[in-house]
Amino acid sequence: MDLNLRQVRAFVSVVQAGSFTRAAALLNLSQPALTVQIQRLEESLDARLLDRTSRTVAPTRLGRDLLPIFQRVLRDLDKVVLDARDLAAHRHGVVRVATLPSFAAAALAEAIALYRQDHPGVTFVIKDVIAQRVLDLVRAEDVDVGIVGGDVRDPDLTVLHRTSDALHVVYPQGHPVGTLPKVTIDTLAEFPLVLMDPATSVRAVVDLAFIGAGRLPMIACEATYMMTAIGMVRAGLGLTILPGSAREIQAEPGLRSRLIDDPQFERPICLIKKAGRTMPKAVETFCALLSTLAVRPVS
Repeated sequence: MDLNLRQVRAFVSVVQAGSFTRAAALLNLSQPALTVQIQRLEESLDARLLDRTSRTVAPTRLGRDLLPIFQRVLRDLDKVVLDARDLAAHRHGVVRVATLPSFAAAALAEAIALYRQDHPGVTFVIKDVIAQRVLDLVRAEDVDVGIVGGDVRDPDLTVLHRTSDALHVVYPQGHPVGTLPKVTIDTLAEFPLVLMDPATSVRAVVDLAFIGAGRLPMIACEATYMMTAIGMVRAGLGLTILPGSAREIQAEPGLRSRLIDDPQFERPICLIKKAGRTMPKAVETFCALLSTLAVRPVS
């Protein structure tokens, strides 16, 4: 069946206008071209849809039965077109982001609030997970973009922007580490440590720094989430090493943090997407905003 939407729209317009002449003007077609569209529609259905005289035009019984169906098809199509235009103009849409929890609670939240001031119709789905899970979600295209710690060297992923996050030692108020002139890796090696899980980006940086210095950390326990590590420090189990931007540190008035005086204790942060994939417009503009607020362009 060779039936198309132009023919359907032509039929509906003729019925609603009650005239080939008026319908042709509304559709910006010549009357002969409109007549051809109707004829082809009738040929496709093998039935007459309009009764025509020199003065009037009216739908046949079949034409009357098909009219509401054709009108619904055109309304649905018009809605699809409007929705697509809204999505293209990023007036609506969903931005899906997988991110490190420390970034989700700080820079990402602030960027979303700022973005939605101009794009209130755009919603966000945030998956705050550890670094390896961010990579997995982006590869599987379960999210549009990811914010992950560490250098990303994967042919399946494209780095859009990058920055870095300095690591701090977190300790109870009154702890001796707070009185030292500076905190080095030798300092950290002298105290029990609450380290993040080996699958996290923070732990990867810490392990490399200790290996590079030829030292071994004195591990008291490990934690997957930063708030858990903070609780362990509060309980006196040891010091922990977290990004200085972590909001979890600020949530504990009895704890303090200091920058570690060693360039090895710096965590790269990358904004990534699946290689070779076109991002929705809303995602693209949000990433552009995020790069101006929190990350530097890739050099």
